[in-house]
Amino acid sequence: MRKIQMVDLLGQYDKVQKKIDSKILEVVKSAAYINGPEVHSFQKELENYLNVKHVIPCANGTDALQIAMMGLGLKPGDEVITADFTFAATVEVIALLGLTPVLVDVEKDTFNIDIESLKKAITPKTKAIVPVHLFGQCANMEAVLEVAKTHNLFVIEDTAQAIGADYTFKNGSKKKAGTIGNVGTTSFFPSKNLGCYGDGGAIFTNNDDLAHTLRGIVNHGMYKRYYHDVVGVNSRLDSIQAAILRIKLPLLNSYCDARSKAAEYYTKAFSTTKNITTPVISNFTTHVFHQYTIQVKNVDRNALHQHLLDNGIPNAIYYPVPLHSQKAYMDVRYKEEDFKVTNELINTVLSLPMHTELDSEQLNFITSTVLNFINK
Repeated sequence: MRKIQMVDLLGQYDKVQKKIDSKILEVVKSAAYINGPEVHSFQKELENYLNVKHVIPCANGTDALQIAMMGLGLKPGDEVITADFTFAATVEVIALLGLTPVLVDVEKDTFNIDIESLKKAITPKTKAIVPVHLFGQCANMEAVLEVAKTHNLFVIEDTAQAIGADYTFKNGSKKKAGTIGNVGTTSFFPSKNLGCYGDGGAIFTNNDDLAHTLRGIVNHGMYKRYYHDVVGVNSRLDSIQAAILRIKLPLLNSYCDARSKAAEYYTKAFSTTKNITTPVISNFTTHVFHQYTIQVKNVDRNALHQHLLDNGIPNAIYYPVPLHSQKAYMDVRYKEEDFKVTNELINTVLSLPMHTELDSEQLNFITSTVLNFINK
């Protein structure tokens, strides 16, 4: 059996090695390393894939969130609501801009932002909502949009883990994750479903004026060289990463399919025990399984985590500490009773290997090892 990886980037690379190597060499020989043709081509191809008017490439997913907030004109003191159960980058940029992070609880089954908790958190200072499409499926965007419309709020989608997912509205229409709110953001970190070989990110919007502002912000506030019209940052996707992403973008749907097949194997194998809750997929979204995260009950989660490691099976606890308990983001406003679900999840969740290269032998070994521990 091949060595099991949490994410098998090398195995995926092997299948496109000739194309990748050739394209990288081509970019190097062109010397067009920044804002070169590969970046512009990738931008257009991603716009077509997402069916969105504007894609603004940038240096990474964290920058994408920050630039989106800058582009919307949010001011210090404005409150931005987001989920407590997610990676720190989402709240990090809120704090960096002098905005006020407001964390709310999540749904127990999907791990995405809880709508009732969202509603309760709104104050006159609230200006935006950041729903995180966690682990690969969309948050309840129709409900989020309804709340946003009622209170005149911006919606900034964090799509770092769900690019490629489809959202279906009640009327049957569909949109890609990240293209539903005022603006969407994503990361091309190597382990993402669509990952490059370094850092990279992008911002999406259908708003022409906002897109114009964002394009200036990512490039030092310049639309014309040495003329700075807005306060900007230096956040550009380099040409080599764009070239790699151009090769991988046509494969994104097949990557998501491979992950879904691995998820189906996991779910079927674990259906034999009541001590594991497998991922629940909402009826309004597809799931692209950036992570396959189970919840365990009547089981020592940490002991299971170590047992898998001892048997050569990488696994991870996403996330061991909620944001409201992190030193950087503690706030006297937060009450533990407002985070009942999150506080439970941090003790019960476990993410298993999930990537495009998992085979049946590996999946059988992983699931058997989990079940043997649980049933001992």
